[in-house]
Amino acid sequence: MERIGIIDLGSNSARLVLVNVHEGGYFAVFDELKESVRLAQGMDEDGVLSPARVEQTIKTLQMFRRLCDSNKVSRIYAYATAAVRNAKNQHSFLAEVQLKCGFKLEILDDEQEAQMVYQGVINSMDIPRGLIMDIGGGSTQLIYYNRKNILGHATIPYGAVTLTEKFRTVTYRPQERAEKIRAFFLEELEKVEFLKEIEPDVRFIGVGGSFRNVGKISRMLRKYPLNMLHNYVVPAGEFTSIYNNIKSLDLDKTMKIKGLSSVRADIFPSALAAVSAVFEKMNFSDVTISGCGLREGAMFKIAVPSTNDKPISDVLGHSLYTTLNFYQENIGHAEQVYNLSVQLFKQLRVLHKLPRAYVKVLRVAAMLHDTGNKIKYYDHHKHSAYIILHSNLYGISHKDLVMSAMVASMHRKGELDASTFMKYRDMITEEDLYAVLKLGVIVRIAESLDRSMDSVIKEINCDVLGDSVIMKTEAVGDCSLEIKNALSATAEFKKHFNKNLQIL
Repeated sequence: MERIGIIDLGSNSARLVLVNVHEGGYFAVFDELKESVRLAQGMDEDGVLSPARVEQTIKTLQMFRRLCDSNKVSRIYAYATAAVRNAKNQHSFLAEVQLKCGFKLEILDDEQEAQMVYQGVINSMDIPRGLIMDIGGGSTQLIYYNRKNILGHATIPYGAVTLTEKFRTVTYRPQERAEKIRAFFLEELEKVEFLKEIEPDVRFIGVGGSFRNVGKISRMLRKYPLNMLHNYVVPAGEFTSIYNNIKSLDLDKTMKIKGLSSVRADIFPSALAAVSAVFEKMNFSDVTISGCGLREGAMFKIAVPSTNDKPISDVLGHSLYTTLNFYQENIGHAEQVYNLSVQLFKQLRVLHKLPRAYVKVLRVAAMLHDTGNKIKYYDHHKHSAYIILHSNLYGISHKDLVMSAMVASMHRKGELDASTFMKYRDMITEEDLYAVLKLGVIVRIAESLDRSMDSVIKEINCDVLGDSVIMKTEAVGDCSLEIKNALSATAEFKKHFNKNLQIL
């Protein structure tokens, strides 16, 4: 294992993430630090970074360096974007950083920045076609992709800080200023030719702190039960309502908004105005918030070098194996339980009649059913459910994640503790609950059929005869322990499948 540090120096803020890189192409963040530096603020017409902003940024980077050293980080990867890229005094700034902080800042050009943001999104979201909008402090990236290929990229030379600066000197009321920014950004969007080619089924994906703050506000308004922003969807109407309420507020009132970072309050209306312009031009029905962007793109680039040539084909699978490695789970057992679960799902389809979409739920529950052991063996099925709910897995919707936790919670005793999941009840339909109860029985039987964890049972064949299901196992050794354990689920099988169960 290697420890690395990744620094993202933007026009508005500087961020450090500390990452454990494991063999096999897996990584996990173990610490992070964010500071507002406003590097783009106060740049004069000649594009010179102001001495005050440079001084603040150097202090922040020195603090980052100390944190890296105290955590015995072996390598630091530091990236700078629009503010430094466009600064006339960038060379003196870079030299000062290297002298006083002991590491070299790499300036990403437009293409490199877009590629890294794209890598962060495409390797963490299962969205085949999308328009990514990454609002920085000094610029905005627009990236259009289809089937894991970038079809168009544009950098608009205005971000949340520079838009705010551009319209600050004119005496406008807050609402009037926001609408002026919105109209200005619409004009900038008209210059992006590939936007005219985007079809209606393309998803809108938001990256950056402004989008994350929109997601936090939306979650608070909805009283959303899941503490997760990645893959969170904000409908267009809800975004418009948030924008309309905020654009008329003065700074003091904006700073008091729950869910909004106080250091972002003054530039937040400008960011919302830019997003509103995209909604108007493209007529998107919603925006999906990505918690992954440039920094995560760098993590994939460093820890999973194959993604530099080709994105991860199985986003959920890579995320599951990352979690299994993190918890040092018995991967062979996890794979066997999933394999047997899929066989049971197929063999019992005539009874459960569930669509294939539920296999994703089955996969997560089966693969992660034992992770709770790392907390405590007793009641580990409940601990596994908790871990799944807070795993922030990539490549799966929030609803499917909740359902996976529910299924995993049933694998030991075959019962669903409804009180544990009451706060998620608005996310789950009756059809979903019907599926959860059946999938829970399937995972319980599958886990029992690998009780000794040596993959002795290879195949399962089920015959539905009258009021019974005859489950025939094909084994490569003694499977008496497995069959005895699986038969303890006959009562739950009868309850949810309305059939008696025999295992041979």
